Amino acid sequence: MHTFRNSMRVVIVVHLGLFFSACAVQDAVEREPEESWLAGDHHMHSRYSVSYDQEDPSEFTVGDDGVYPIPMNALMARHFGLEWTVTTDHGGPNHSKINFELAYPELQLSRAALPELIQFYGLELNSPGADHSSIIVPYTSEESNVLRELESRFDKEEKWTEEEMRERDQEIRMIEALQAMDRLADKPVVIANHPARSATGLGEYGDTDPHELRNWNDAAPEVSVGMEGAPGHQAGPLSTNPAPRGWYFDYPTMGGFDQLAARLGGFWDAMLGEGRRWWITANSDSHRHYSEGGVAFWPGEYPKTYVFARKNHASILESLRRGKIFVTTGDLISELYVDVTDVKGESGLAEIGGTIILSTPGDVKIRIRARDPLGSNHNDDNPEVARIDLIVGHVTGVSDDRTLDVNESTTVVRRFSPSDWRRDGEFIDMSHMLNVSGPVYIRVRGTNTNEAEPAVDPPDENPWADLWFYSNPVFVEIQK
Repeated sequence: MHTFRNSMRVVIVVHLGLFFSACAVQDAVEREPEESWLAGDHHMHSRYSVSYDQEDPSEFTVGDDGVYPIPMNALMARHFGLEWTVTTDHGGPNHSKINFELAYPELQLSRAALPELIQFYGLELNSPGADHSSIIVPYTSEESNVLRELESRFDKEEKWTEEEMRERDQEIRMIEALQAMDRLADKPVVIANHPARSATGLGEYGDTDPHELRNWNDAAPEVSVGMEGAPGHQAGPLSTNPAPRGWYFDYPTMGGFDQLAARLGGFWDAMLGEGRRWWITANSDSHRHYSEGGVAFWPGEYPKTYVFARKNHASILESLRRGKIFVTTGDLISELYVDVTDVKGESGLAEIGGTIILSTPGDVKIRIRARDPLGSNHNDDNPEVARIDLIVGHVTGVSDDRTLDVNESTTVVRRFSPSDWRRDGEFIDMSHMLNVSGPVYIRVRGTNTNEAEPAVDPPDENPWADLWFYSNPVFVEIQK
């Protein structure tokens, strides 16, 4: 670790020379003519996630909660293989002013210093009536003004007195925030962060519960599009100040994933069974690295969210909005393709995040292709995919039960092992024929473990030994 940190200091010194001499905003010209899988992180904190003097909230301390400058996070993200990031600082009273006057100018310099990294401006909102959420703001000339207004109007901790906190911490204010974002010409994307971190048991939810997430999605389906499947803070067991994976003290993560996503036939499947385009992501939630007493990995060091997009702000944000996403931990895979085709050849092809419409019920062919890298990950391991699961659930329409967190139709229709797939270099390839009699969704997950289902994570589990990846779904509909 000391060798790594010393070498990174050299890299940082070199790049900070560029950083402090830079003055131009990153050019938004497309760099990639074609879409490809681009790894990123939508939830990371800088030194502008500040702490406040409770007697005088106008007094704040930079670097007390989040500790690293924005360019430092960007450099580490590039070092660990990311192509895009979102700065999502949070605060409380007056933080919209701090974000506007301090964080945003530093982000602009970071963009100029590292133009090869697509950097979004964002916020971790203290969500009214719920836990936290990432707001990812479109890259425009108005991005700083847009975010300042959203945080000052809707963050539940922007006021300080107990009476004002109670008034602001109401679910209706979150609905108003989402509706305000939905009215913008350039709509942000909102992801619910660590949704079951405050849960006290399996299906016993805390600050964020199923009915709220349905209400968010109903209020602004183009804005509120998903949740963190794999929360940050996964390095807690490795820290000198140990903590459970994800900072989940009351009910643990499962294979490093939140129970709302990891539980087969659980909440995520219930949302997909309603036909909702509700996606999952993964992130670092970086505040302080575990080697320095924190509980987080660097951005890109352990979890990655891959989007299939061109390398520019607009394409990446739209792919997040449309669910062209898969997530992985520990670099178990680096590419994933789930292609669904009509065997009659009448309906074309649908990929992750997409929809195929059949003229009549019948068979579809599902082809899964994943890149299992031969090199080492950032723990100097070379993990191998041990199994891939093909998961299917019925789509039956919106439920009257706003608290529903099960989809009993969801099942693993096929478990692929190495004997079931073909290998071509780093790629593994497999297929399955599925008879479709009504609307369904199809999703894929894989692991390096022998667990049939992701198990509850013990407090001292080494996260590098328990790796999973998840695709977002492909929907199959029948023409009416």
